[in-house]
Amino acid sequence: MAPPLTYLDANASETLRPEARAAMLAALDVTGNPASVHAAGRAGRRLLEEARERLARRFGGTPGELVFTSGGTEADALAIHALGAGRRVLISAIEHDAVRAAAPAAVVLPVDHDGALDLASLAAALAEGGPALVSLMLANNETGVIQPVAEAAALCRRHGALIHVDAVQAGGRMAVDLAALGADSLAISSHKLGGPSGAGALLLRPDLPWRSLLPGGGQERGRRGGTPPVAAIAGFAAAADVAPVDLTPLRDAIERAAIGCGARLCGGGARLSNTSCLALPGLAALTQVIALDLAGIAVSAGAACSSGKVARSHVLDAMGLGDLAGQAIRVSLPWHATPADVARFAEAYAAMAARACMRQAEALPRRLNRC
Repeated sequence: MAPPLTYLDANASETLRPEARAAMLAALDVTGNPASVHAAGRAGRRLLEEARERLARRFGGTPGELVFTSGGTEADALAIHALGAGRRVLISAIEHDAVRAAAPAAVVLPVDHDGALDLASLAAALAEGGPALVSLMLANNETGVIQPVAEAAALCRRHGALIHVDAVQAGGRMAVDLAALGADSLAISSHKLGGPSGAGALLLRPDLPWRSLLPGGGQERGRRGGTPPVAAIAGFAAAADVAPVDLTPLRDAIERAAIGCGARLCGGGARLSNTSCLALPGLAALTQVIALDLAGIAVSAGAACSSGKVARSHVLDAMGLGDLAGQAIRVSLPWHATPADVARFAEAYAAMAARACMRQAEALPRRLNRC
């Protein structure tokens, strides 16, 4: 019989919040297309615009600045497509693949050993002159390290550059405000903050140039074509209304348990309260993920957005962690995590580390004999 599942992979997809479920179920009874002018269509439109207003207010913008998308990946791609035309694009070395793929020719800026953007390198790159767009995540999806976005935005203003902020992982886990950050655009995603998959949004200052990535039937004021998923968007707004939960005590307990087994914490400074990146020297990340899965613990290695593959982390490589980049897992607590979840993880992790240590000890005599 399989052990009960302890889900500790919220950064891949957060557990659906009950408020989001209730809002979705209510919205599913509204069948009208929001673009239709009859009563049923107007009912759908009302739900859509109420959600737009709530989300814009929650993330420091206005309803007219918010464009609904299919998720965070599209929101990032849309921002770079709309704002990057005719500009040099600068990104940090730890950006999500959604940004890296949308800007394959971007100038890549280094991060320090803790995983935070090197602001001096950004200043030097901006000083080279010419129109520029900087894309910087607010919190890293693998390490949870919070980036110096406000400081980067100030540098951008000084040099006449624009800045897009990927707030996908930060939304629902910390305060996120477009205006307070000084950003020109901001990407958010529903399923990362406890809403359903299939909905996201881009907040974009209205005085900026616009190029549609998905032209269509005139939806979203011509900025993004396609019939919006009203039920998913209603769940998105309801999830965003819920205040972030501070999981720092549980996160710290997980890290103490893992470090006590020989693990190394990857990433320093200010971090999301739910995220730990833990490297166990000598044991491949995939092996760890499988071992913990067999014990009923769901974690991931790197980002979980690449068709289920477990590859060496470009984030940890950029931090200069060497072989540890292929030996690290991410533990990301969901909003409803409990001390019991921490205890189950600690037990499974200790057993896994002990087995690994025993195998390494058994292999040592064989290696010595070969010498």
